[in-house]
Amino acid sequence: MQALVVPAPSDRSLEQLEWQERPMPELGADEVLIKTQAVGLNPVDYKLVLGGDDAWQYPHILGLDVAGIVEAVGANVTDFAPGQRVCGHANLAKDGTFAEYTCLPAAALAKIPTTLSFETAAASLCAGLTAYQALLRKANLNAVHTVLIHAGAGGVGSMAIQLAKAAGKTVYTTVSQRKQAFVAPLHPDAQIDYRHEDVTAKIQALTQQRGVDLIVNTIGNPEADLPRLAYNGQLVCVLETPQTFPNNQVVSVSKLDLGGAHRSGNPAQVADLGQMAAALLALIEAGKVDPLISEVLKRDQLVDGLQQLQADQVAGKLVVTFD
Repeated sequence: MQALVVPAPSDRSLEQLEWQERPMPELGADEVLIKTQAVGLNPVDYKLVLGGDDAWQYPHILGLDVAGIVEAVGANVTDFAPGQRVCGHANLAKDGTFAEYTCLPAAALAKIPTTLSFETAAASLCAGLTAYQALLRKANLNAVHTVLIHAGAGGVGSMAIQLAKAAGKTVYTTVSQRKQAFVAPLHPDAQIDYRHEDVTAKIQALTQQRGVDLIVNTIGNPEADLPRLAYNGQLVCVLETPQTFPNNQVVSVSKLDLGGAHRSGNPAQVADLGQMAAALLALIEAGKVDPLISEVLKRDQLVDGLQQLQADQVAGKLVVTFD
């Protein structure tokens, strides 16, 4: 089968990626073999190329998100059958999804509703699941009225805005001026141009100096968010967490690592990937959220898509079709 690979450990640039003929993946007893129809592209894909991973064996197949057709199931799998349409988020430590076929644990998969395309399903995974986990697993929304979501034009940020608005929250987001038109249809209550405005001062003005109840941080520098939190505020970090806290501040901090469920050794966490994917697809089918696909690329344009992400030229989601 054809797959996009990092050929060797010393290859740390997108220009060094290659399409190669690779062996078909071996199907485990608890796994499903998927014939790839579409994959989603994510910033973590190119970041993994730049940084590598000690767990990889080379050539390493890239890719984390896949939507496709069940080709075969392992001996222990009872929830899926050949011919069904499925999608799932993969384990970054193992060979990935940028290939004509891939194997994933059955527990991590969700069936794609008949009304949704493979492209929509593929676009909904890494970014959508990260947003879903941040808001509906990590955060306690019961006492949350105001939410700050960073990078509102990105895959995670745009999905998080929609999920928070669907939950009835007041939503503020940081967005560069050139991407604010893209975010406007999501109806955030305020867009903050982080390049030209003081984010902390703006948040304090919007909240009558109280701060926001919840921040979803996808950009790093979490210490900068601490002064923006209300009393008993919550900070959910996709990247690093704060190293220091003011003594007089009462906040809670959560660290999010979506794909880490695969490496946790906890079957319930792997199964939650599939459960969250099914719940998110149901919200998309109901018209409550949209993965906001900006472009659908052909397979031979996959590296071009990763280069667009690396150059910060993308608002929303890029998807690649394999059909």
